[in-house]
Amino acid sequence: MLKIGVLGAGHLGKIHLKLAQQSEKLELVGFFDPNEENSKKIESELGYKSFQSISDLIEQSDIVDIVTPTLSHYDCAKMAIEARKHIFLEKPIANSVEEAEEIIELAKKHKVKGQVGHVERFNPAFKAVKNLIEEPMFIETHRLAEFNPRGTDVPVVLDLMIHDIDAILSVVNSEVKEVHSSGVAVISDSPDIANARLVFENGCVANITSSRISLKNMRKSRFFQKDAYISVDYLEKTCEVVKMKEAPENPGEWDMILQNAEGVKKQIYFDNPDVKPNNAILEELESFADAILNDTEPLVTLQDGTNALRIAYQIIDAFNK
Repeated sequence: MLKIGVLGAGHLGKIHLKLAQQSEKLELVGFFDPNEENSKKIESELGYKSFQSISDLIEQSDIVDIVTPTLSHYDCAKMAIEARKHIFLEKPIANSVEEAEEIIELAKKHKVKGQVGHVERFNPAFKAVKNLIEEPMFIETHRLAEFNPRGTDVPVVLDLMIHDIDAILSVVNSEVKEVHSSGVAVISDSPDIANARLVFENGCVANITSSRISLKNMRKSRFFQKDAYISVDYLEKTCEVVKMKEAPENPGEWDMILQNAEGVKKQIYFDNPDVKPNNAILEELESFADAILNDTEPLVTLQDGTNALRIAYQIIDAFNK
């Protein structure tokens, strides 16, 4: 088993602590949080070992799980990597693309692995259909959240939209050619609602909407490609696949047949895969452990996290253009 230490014991950090302790592939050594009062409370109430310094935690760990505010990601990652420890970084990977690129170079230099916590890649609904998404030409996503003061210190693009940016980049095998966006700050100093339109070199277009001041939560994506429509509900963990094929000469009574103006007939049918329930955060942590033990590439690489961050900042930069 690989020893894992958690940096940061806020809301998400406590979830990581709980799941790391439950894991059959990881051994939790403890955590470090700069808030001494919070650390003592967690240690006494939940029983996790609290370390007195970041360096002490890093020394005792094989994997350093960085669940700190984004501003500190680079410094924490640098310390861990230079101690030759593997790193798991919550999204976004860093506060800037330059910091993210330096993390990549440091990891290469010291021959350690890194993974970024784009957890929707492990959502069971997305996993169920990912291999069915082939050359999508139009993608539409909506990620809406009820207001929560936590996270409003950063633009909604880095808080919410970046999940969908990463998922889209993972299925579109093409470079982004154009970025158009608009954002509105309603409650916060930075945009709370944003829409982005990504145009890829291969002609694919992605329309992405995110809000953190909605009346209800929604996390849905739709992928349109030749002869297929695929939808993913990340929140409800459901998916739908609608396909079209040449209509049979003698269709059955219940077959759904469409005929276009040229007389071409197509049959519509549903090909919904099974969605296997999982705990996405636990699976992403354990998949990283597998990548280390088997010396394979993590599912969400440091480069993936950097690519998503680069597009996120292009979206933010385009707000005022």
